[in-house]
Amino acid sequence: MAKASATRRPPVRRRPGAPARATSAAPPKAGVRGWIGAARPRTLPLAIAPVALGTGAVKGQSLDGTYWLAFLALAVALLLQIGVNFANDYSDGVRGTDRYRVGPARLTASGAAKPRTVLVAAIVCFALAAAAGIAIVVVTQVWWLLAVGAAAIAAAWFYTGGKRPYGYAGFGEIAVFLFFGVAATTGTSFVIARIVPAESWFCALAIGCIAAAVLVVNNLRDIEQDAAAGKRTLSVRIGATGSRILFGVLMLIPFLVVGYLSLFYPLAPLVFLVLLLAVPAVLITATARTARELILALSLTGIEALVYGLGLAAALSF
Repeated sequence: MAKASATRRPPVRRRPGAPARATSAAPPKAGVRGWIGAARPRTLPLAIAPVALGTGAVKGQSLDGTYWLAFLALAVALLLQIGVNFANDYSDGVRGTDRYRVGPARLTASGAAKPRTVLVAAIVCFALAAAAGIAIVVVTQVWWLLAVGAAAIAAAWFYTGGKRPYGYAGFGEIAVFLFFGVAATTGTSFVIARIVPAESWFCALAIGCIAAAVLVVNNLRDIEQDAAAGKRTLSVRIGATGSRILFGVLMLIPFLVVGYLSLFYPLAPLVFLVLLLAVPAVLITATARTARELILALSLTGIEALVYGLGLAAALSF
């Protein structure tokens, strides 16, 4: 008689209905930090700088002390910037484009937030920007500014939204130059003083180039991933070498503007100190071999936009 067979234990069976061991954890839902990150605070200098420059360009020329309108203009610029960031998160996420990106995870693509929730966040930002813009129109009685505001919101949405997003066709840098350079700077000057002096146009050229440079280095970082996703950004179209050259040119133009304005404003030469940020950004972009290096160049360029804008605005004001 075999005792071993009598003491053999039956195989362990999983209880019917018991969950199997999870192979992958569901992504955590986005908290406050996640939503703040999705708003991309590093891009906000691109909204602050042109408003500061537009205000500085009309020093002493406000109508009945209407400098307070600059705060409404700043609200419009900031809300549009945050809105376009959420809109990009939504549109790129639902298209599947963000599956290829190498930067920080996005809310929609990572599953940290429902696409509809991200879309609603974008719409709310656009609505608040529109409300601030309407307030400017009511105060100034310049009704054609409504068309400018509508164009800005449309540009923010169709950058990556809609059936034929222009950001996927290589026109993003042009739009950034026009709206976060020309429109934001000269528009601020106009609502404050009802004039757009030459200084405002020069400042618009300068900050528009820096804003476009931010997008160039961002797209250079993602050039291979965007090409794989079918996103034909300007960097994909002109290649890595062309993008590095374009970045350098865009970073040079603002300091040519400073050189010219230095002939008339004694404090303007101090803005050349911003080269301490610009030169490393250009060198890193020119020699970068990894995404991490280009992210550093992107951060330096964003900081440069803010310091350049505030510094030159101060030089024009005093």
